[in-house]
Amino acid sequence: MNMNKIALFLRAGSLIECQADLAMDQVTFRSDTVLSDVHLLLPNACHLMKRLNSVGQPVFTSKFRILRDCDGKESGGESPVLESTDASNVPCDEDGDLEVVRRPRCSSSNRDAVCPIILSQSAATLTDEEEDSDEEDGARDVIKIEHTMATPLEDVGKQIWRGAFLLADFILAHASMFKDATVLELGAGTGLSSIVMAMVAKMVYCTDVGDDLLSMCQRNVTLNKQHFEPQESEIRVRRLDWMADDFCTDADLDFCWTDAEIEDLHDNTTFVITADVCYDDDLTDALFRILYRLASNMRHPSTTYISIEKRLNFTLRHMDVSCEAYDHFRHCLDQLQKMTDGKMNFTVEPVKSSFPQFFQYERVEQLELWKVTAERL
Repeated sequence: MNMNKIALFLRAGSLIECQADLAMDQVTFRSDTVLSDVHLLLPNACHLMKRLNSVGQPVFTSKFRILRDCDGKESGGESPVLESTDASNVPCDEDGDLEVVRRPRCSSSNRDAVCPIILSQSAATLTDEEEDSDEEDGARDVIKIEHTMATPLEDVGKQIWRGAFLLADFILAHASMFKDATVLELGAGTGLSSIVMAMVAKMVYCTDVGDDLLSMCQRNVTLNKQHFEPQESEIRVRRLDWMADDFCTDADLDFCWTDAEIEDLHDNTTFVITADVCYDDDLTDALFRILYRLASNMRHPSTTYISIEKRLNFTLRHMDVSCEAYDHFRHCLDQLQKMTDGKMNFTVEPVKSSFPQFFQYERVEQLELWKVTAERL
């Protein structure tokens, strides 16, 4: 068994290296891979590898329960309790520092305790039975997502990031606003936000690039169809390359667009959503270009919600902590609002993250949500 180095994005988003003991001899992770802290910090995480995807990456399945308050309300009010603890009962040492109770290591084992824990498929029989039992008890409140857990930077869309949960929280907290809407998600990744959106909207175009990623996204849509099919909502997974000049309509390719779908998108879309896609300046530039192009072709005024995590990194160039990707994002927002081309008008404003939390994740202060309203002049 090999000890492989995995690079992890931790709370502040910095890239560090740690050791992970992986129970799969055939899988190796490069030292420049990144791991979302959603997977790293998943409560009671025992990640089951389901299969290898077409490019040889291990695919895992995680379940995320929608937390509902006792009154069953999904908008307004207080945030659902996430296994909270009375502050007066929190154990502290004599200096007032938090005392963390750690699980004792098994003395009969020579292996170091590591996170994440990865199980092979052959050990999964009991776990699968337990999962089925859980789903029977509360399938309505459980979203099941297939994803990878450690990828090169160019494949981070195959993981789940906190920005998707922030956006999903906002959708559920403002369900009436999205009711019966046609919505486009850009850079959907595993499709989590689109699945949540389809619980309230009428039509969701869930878009990204890459056959393997789109296939994974389509599988997640199928795994969670019980959440949106009863109300006759629909999710269509489609290819949308921000760098391209137009929609892909090549019928020989999977996930291509039909002329009718493009017409429906332009005629009926009123909301665009995207989560945690601004980590590369070129991609950020492409995002704002396609936002402008889409808005200028839509019949109705549109509102875009952009979820982003401000990641702090120490750089040798600055010899200080900086947020270059976030700074570039903010620059693009400013440029969009100041645009005076005589055709479009864009209004940009931050959204306060005071809405209820429906998923169990750490809503850190670096998570932000931005609202961009577009209308023709």
